[in-house]
Amino acid sequence: MSKVLLVDDSAVMRKIIQRNIKESGLIVNEFVEAGDGAQALEKVSANELDLILCDWNMPTMSGIEFVKTLRSLNLPRKIPVVMVTTEGSDAKKTEAKDSGANDYITKPFTAAQLRDTLGKYLMIN
Repeated sequence: MSKVLLVDDSAVMRKIIQRNIKESGLIVNEFVEAGDGAQALEKVSANELDLILCDWNMPTMSGIEFVKTLRSLNLPRKIPVVMVTTEGSDAKKTEAKDSGANDYITKPFTAAQLRDTLGKYLMIN
């Protein structure tokens, strides 16, 4: 059973990511959604998550602030975080990894890119 948290202020983008994951053959039993980093922290404490996909630019708490806060918490296990964002510069990718993100996907992405990256964390049919 796998549960994935999608963190993006665009409900449309969250649905696009869900559809691409389902079509790519990656196995996800449940998606949990949050519109910003603050909501995502609430979802982390209320759910047993296997993976978090997080946008960078969001209101209230950005994706990078969320990752930094998440990594500062004393959680029993480290949930993998993949940034899914339009911020594609090398400096941003380095900042994300230094903050605790495990991987990085730049929007727009292809289903193959999503499958290749997320296949490290989710089972594939």
